[in-house]
Amino acid sequence: MSFIKCCFEAPEIREVLDTFAQKCTDAGCCCGCCSAFRPRYKRFVDNIFPVYPQDGLVKSNMEKLTFYALSSPEKLDRIGEYMYQRAARDIYRRRYGFVIIAMEAMDQLLLACHAPTLNLFVESFLKMVQKLLESTEPELQILATQSFVKFANIEEDTPSYHRRYDFFVSKFSAMCHSSEGDQIRIAGIKGLQAVIRKTVSDELVENIWEPVHMDKIVPSLLFNMQNARFLNDTTESIPEDQTDPPMLAETCMRELVGRASFGHIRAVLKPVLKHFDLHKLWAPDSNPNSNEFAIHTFRIIMFSIQAQYSYTVVETLMAHLDENVKSSPIIRTSIAGVLSKIIAIAAGENVGPTVLEIINSLLSHLRDSVKHGTSMTEEKQYQEALINALGEFANHLPDYQKIEIMMFIMNKIPFPLVDNHTPADNLLQSILLKSLLTVGTKYQTIHLNATFPVSFLEPLLRMSLAPDPDMRLLVQKILHTLIDRHHNLEKLSKPTVNVTELDLVLEKSSRPDLIFINKHGPIIYDALYTSLQMDTNTPDNVEVVYTTLALLCVELASTETVIDLLQLVLGIQSLALNSTSLSNSQKFNLHALVISLLVLIPSVVSIQPLLDYANQIVDARKQEAPHLLPDLLVHYPANCEVANKVPHLLVDQMAVCENVKSGGLDPSRLAQTSPYGAGGPGVVVGGQRNSWIENARGSIIEMNTNQEVDSASSSPGVQRKLPEEELTFESMKKVLTEPAETRKEAEARRRKQLSDTFRTATFSELVRRTQPKHDVLQNKLNEIFKSLSANERRNPPEIEKKMEKPAYEQNFPELFFY
Repeated sequence: MSFIKCCFEAPEIREVLDTFAQKCTDAGCCCGCCSAFRPRYKRFVDNIFPVYPQDGLVKSNMEKLTFYALSSPEKLDRIGEYMYQRAARDIYRRRYGFVIIAMEAMDQLLLACHAPTLNLFVESFLKMVQKLLESTEPELQILATQSFVKFANIEEDTPSYHRRYDFFVSKFSAMCHSSEGDQIRIAGIKGLQAVIRKTVSDELVENIWEPVHMDKIVPSLLFNMQNARFLNDTTESIPEDQTDPPMLAETCMRELVGRASFGHIRAVLKPVLKHFDLHKLWAPDSNPNSNEFAIHTFRIIMFSIQAQYSYTVVETLMAHLDENVKSSPIIRTSIAGVLSKIIAIAAGENVGPTVLEIINSLLSHLRDSVKHGTSMTEEKQYQEALINALGEFANHLPDYQKIEIMMFIMNKIPFPLVDNHTPADNLLQSILLKSLLTVGTKYQTIHLNATFPVSFLEPLLRMSLAPDPDMRLLVQKILHTLIDRHHNLEKLSKPTVNVTELDLVLEKSSRPDLIFINKHGPIIYDALYTSLQMDTNTPDNVEVVYTTLALLCVELASTETVIDLLQLVLGIQSLALNSTSLSNSQKFNLHALVISLLVLIPSVVSIQPLLDYANQIVDARKQEAPHLLPDLLVHYPANCEVANKVPHLLVDQMAVCENVKSGGLDPSRLAQTSPYGAGGPGVVVGGQRNSWIENARGSIIEMNTNQEVDSASSSPGVQRKLPEEELTFESMKKVLTEPAETRKEAEARRRKQLSDTFRTATFSELVRRTQPKHDVLQNKLNEIFKSLSANERRNPPEIEKKMEKPAYEQNFPELFFY
């Protein structure tokens, strides 16, 4: 003692003793031991805690602890374990102030230390966070979540293979469903967001995409999104510091979907679909139009997902629709409605077979819907939703794919059978035609030959002759939307004689379009003429045929197309005059159509004499027969005279020819017998006429106008070909190389000769010319047999062989040609 007293003054002795002997704060240590014998890291840890928790962390001592940890990183794991023990004891004793200080100290150490041994400290840190989350105090749970978020933002140099986040996923998901206030739910959402960031960025850690985790994360986010205020633009960014749970949940959902790779997309989508099924969120009010939340959710997914994977969402939703095929129509309609809202987003990224797979799936659902019933209102809503989805999908595809889709749909339509069709067949045809119309409205026609390939045009025209008038109406509307390129459809929707008031948009026809109409015009006009012969036509059916012809006239405004159109106009008038199956009202409708076209054609092509003639007929009809003018009616007054009794009000063929000639055009074809009428092109068998000849039109010879298998002998004025005029290789070559105009002129001369013969010859002369000439035939046969027997006697086989003609000089039999 004397030594101590001589070295230290009395006050200094007391300070030395106070610092040398302190009571141990470790529960595992004996009481009364000296701090000098405790590990140094424990002394540093103890010194950061104040006497009173209200004073907060002792910053100067915290700096010493941080410096010590950086200088001796091997001590980090011990520092962390000791701080965890202190915090656990304080939690047990409800000394939450010291717990908060301990958590703050661990956060600072975590952010300051980036040594390779940090993994050892992290284990203690996560144990600390877990301990706080397990407490019942909301304040500690929020504090633990904040610390975990800070930890998730740290990029570690070395991954941890044994670290697991099962507890954190479960706890944060439970917090998302908390009813104790928004703060706990916000903390839970932020915790899930931190888990996603921490695990997705490192493939070596636990796989967060496992169903056991996704089944907790996704429903928790959807639960908080249900009360979201739907954004007008789902693509706008949302601040990350948003304190609103729905918005924060949307942010987390976007991040989750955005980080998903191709193999993980379905892992996110399946819990979404399951959540909507279990909680009946497809149609919450049993109303398919109340699916705003479902649409909002899937739009978030579509805008967040990587673009090349967007079609996976469509496929998954369609597969879910397959699974719900036996569900109520309301549920299916709602799912289809969601599909129609998001399918356009995926359309831009789809190419090749994927497009047709989606279209085929939609068409399959339409066919299945027909089997469920034909009269249920809900089922019809479901069909309309699928058709809308099809249209939205096609709207965002390039034009060449739209053509492929229309051809694909056309091939799926069952062709009408006159005697064997059921309501289900009619409904399926109608639905598929509506789908085709929807796709057609999204297509912008450039050239008609590209829009109407033969494989698409022929089935469409065949469908235009369906027995059901509603089917024919749909087909004509499809033609309208595909032909109209200058937006004249609305102006030409009704027959009218006031063409000058329409303000039509006209453009010179391109050469490809003229080639198209020269090649396919006859079958198009023939199909339209045949459809007008149907006794089930309504005024709407006649109006749509007028619109089709008017659009063709406007879009193909050229002197090359005028004669064909005028021939059709005269043929329609002849049909209205001579038909025995049409009612008077239908005939009046046809006469109104004829005069409307007669006014339109010279107005478009600028044939003033013909226009003046048409206006004269219009003025005369206004005075004497207004029922022969537009508008078209279903029923006309009983005192209306039939057109046959007022011939001066009809369109005269000779007058039309004269006016066309005055306008500078050649009327020779127009003056000939009309190709439309009895025995003409108006007769269609099985929906297809002269198929092999029609397809090869112009390649050998036009066979549709006159079939002459063996009719030359019975037709006055027509002589049978002489042997030297029969078909040979040279004659075939001549037919193939000569211009089409030459063939047409020759055919016109033949028809004129035949017509003049019947008009001028007497009855006895006609009988003499048409009666069978049995004696001539018998004489010819005898001559043939005699020549054969004479050749057999004169020519040995070897000489006969030498006399054979070469193959290229032999004549084809006449029956082979015909």
